Amino acid sequence: MAKKENKVKLSETAKTFPEHGPIAENGKEILLSLKNVDITFGKGETTVEAVKDASFDIYKGETFSLVGESGSGKTTIGRAVIRVNELTNGEIDYKGVRISGKIPRELDREVIRNIQMVFQDPAASLNERATVDYIISEGLYNFKLFENEADRVAKVENMINSVGLLPEHLTRYPHEFSGGQRQRIGLARAMVMEPELVVADEPISALDVSIRAQILNLLKKFQREKGLTYLFIAHDLSIVRFISDRIAVIYKGRIVEIAESDELFNFPLHPYTHSLISAIPIPDPKLEKNKVLFTYNPAVHDYSVDQPELVNIGHDHYVYGNKEEIARYKELRDKNEPIKTINVVTSREITEEERVNTAITEAEAAFLKRPIHDTGSNWYIAFGVLLPILALIASFIFLSKEHVFNSRACKKGAIIGLIIRAGILVIFAIALLLVVI
Repeated sequence: MAKKENKVKLSETAKTFPEHGPIAENGKEILLSLKNVDITFGKGETTVEAVKDASFDIYKGETFSLVGESGSGKTTIGRAVIRVNELTNGEIDYKGVRISGKIPRELDREVIRNIQMVFQDPAASLNERATVDYIISEGLYNFKLFENEADRVAKVENMINSVGLLPEHLTRYPHEFSGGQRQRIGLARAMVMEPELVVADEPISALDVSIRAQILNLLKKFQREKGLTYLFIAHDLSIVRFISDRIAVIYKGRIVEIAESDELFNFPLHPYTHSLISAIPIPDPKLEKNKVLFTYNPAVHDYSVDQPELVNIGHDHYVYGNKEEIARYKELRDKNEPIKTINVVTSREITEEERVNTAITEAEAAFLKRPIHDTGSNWYIAFGVLLPILALIASFIFLSKEHVFNSRACKKGAIIGLIIRAGILVIFAIALLLVVI
């Protein structure tokens, strides 16, 4: 059956894409659809099943993230979407039109035009012998997407400005730029084609932390302005949580869970998802040191009799499991009680069983919920020393907003300031008394 699907006659495939894709049961337009996709590499004893029976839909205008550990098949799926990796089984549809396997040349060009990719390594993905101007213009040349030379130059300059670089950078070569700047060039190369779908293959993993936020902001800006749809491939769940509309978790080539971002983090039902979320670092050395990781063991599943499948258990939440597991997952989800994924212990003198069952203390939970700008900076102490009365007022305001550390810093500075002023008054009084006597 798989081979028949991949050898559909060219006459049965449309030569262009319709304006809109099919509509899902929830009323959203399906832009990209993977149906029972298998991808294998090698032959005979060296055969490797990189992707197994992967199925999911990506809706127009959303950010759909694919997460999993290294080697799980994330990039393999992304490369299959842009027709670099061939499928062994199943099919990939774009706007309801099959784009996997053999397709007409006109449709192949439409795929390139409508689906662009931003690669993980900005250095390896750019031609070192070409100027930035040519790198960004290459797609425009290939598809004749400009009226004349002035129009091409205008499009390239507008795009280079949009990604935060300058027109004078167009005459330079990729090796003259930093990693973050090279990724901006790669982003400009993709966006100048005005695609509808962008496959972002870990576009920030090779960048510094400060630069990551800038690239993510650029991606979100383009999505707002151009109505883009993203297939965002990543392994860092702490980032994925805040930029994704929906998330699919993949383990050894198989999709094990799909849900909306908040749904997945509040109710991680599959044990592998649970283990990924428990591994997210806590931004505090003490708590991180005492955190107990949840380790996923595939041996907990018994699929010898009852075969598993990806099932919607409600709330648009799909989980992979057999009938017994699905029933247990559904029962757990129907309780509507968020699943605790982070365990922090307060002592190293307890048993391993106690480690697993110890809950976060109230103080630790309060720390984890602390506002991000509640740093207790020394500037607040300095402010308190200079203006103690205003600092005391600020301390009460910070406390009412749950900025505990900022409140303490203002209060500490105010106390120091008042003590200094009291000391000055005492010294002045003693001096005055000595003069009078």
